[in-house]
Amino acid sequence: MTIVIDVEEVSKQFKIHHERSQSLKERLLHPKSGSTEVFDALQDISFRVSTNETVGILGHNGSGKSTLLKCICGVLQPTSGEIRLRGNLAALLELGAGFQTELSGRDNVYLYGAMLGLSKRHVDAIFDDIVAFSEIEHFIDTQVKFYSSGMYVRLAFAVAVNVDPDILVVDEVLAVGDERFQAKCVDKIRTFQEEGRSILLVTHQADQVRALCDRAIVLDGGLMIANGPVQDSLRIFREHLLEDAVFHDRIGHQADVAIDSITTPSGSFDVRSGAGIHFDVNVSSQSAYSGNFMMEIFTRGGLLVSRSDAHASPVNLKPGLNRIGIDLPQIPLLDGVYDLNVGVVDHHGTVIAWKEQAASIQVTYNGREGGIVELGASIRQL
Repeated sequence: MTIVIDVEEVSKQFKIHHERSQSLKERLLHPKSGSTEVFDALQDISFRVSTNETVGILGHNGSGKSTLLKCICGVLQPTSGEIRLRGNLAALLELGAGFQTELSGRDNVYLYGAMLGLSKRHVDAIFDDIVAFSEIEHFIDTQVKFYSSGMYVRLAFAVAVNVDPDILVVDEVLAVGDERFQAKCVDKIRTFQEEGRSILLVTHQADQVRALCDRAIVLDGGLMIANGPVQDSLRIFREHLLEDAVFHDRIGHQADVAIDSITTPSGSFDVRSGAGIHFDVNVSSQSAYSGNFMMEIFTRGGLLVSRSDAHASPVNLKPGLNRIGIDLPQIPLLDGVYDLNVGVVDHHGTVIAWKEQAASIQVTYNGREGGIVELGASIRQL
């Protein structure tokens, strides 16, 4: 396959000024006041993206994701290293980047096209498609500064996908807007994949990474700590998020919470037989702690089958080892192997302990239905 993005040992540094004089008079009188700190936003990042490949980029806030994309898109210049691109690139960076707020939506479409080297005639030819996809026909001549965040993203995404890019870069914008338009954007991304285009996708939604990406990169503190299969990268991502996570229990003690093991039925089981699952949670604390249990079930292809409500399954954990049981009266799944993710969250929904691909279950089904679940429908003639 052809390499379309080649990032080689890229680093980016920023200078942070502390207590620097603000007025010209103070700077003249005290020219050496204040101090400067060098911040390493990216450190020796190297990876490649091929044609027909979708790569997800994960990392907590401040990990360097947006800085990396801005370097790839040419918005920022790396301090060191080199980035080589093959083909034309369309970028949809974080909300607020790219459009001129004093101009109308129409003017911004033509301005963006000019920045990509497109002629006015070319933009004229795709303008109606852009407006139709964005679904903001009545506001296309309104200044962008009056747009809602959803309208902004609709237009920005519509422009990015209609300029016929070889490479599409999307930075955490699919979470903005209504679910129907998000689904429309995902469908467009899948069309791009079928056409053999390359995509870089930054998102905090693990489901999107599983569903859309062939590979995932994890950044932490400007360093690349993972670059491989999606499931492996998601596991590393969540483990690093929890490494420094310390929970304060009800009386203020610090408590580390960890999932030690999980036990599932051996062999395969029929969908109607049900199953019992147990997992052990270890609490390093001086007192009890209450939270909520979560479980996710995925197909081997990364499709989410079920996720429990983070606030509907309370658990009370005592210091030391705790065993939690999950009883599934029946599992209406068809033949296949399914992966389980389990975790504990606090009452605000913050993940305290998590185990990615903690276990697998194998389901057998003797019926003739196809798909993922058994609906148990009864057919009657009216």
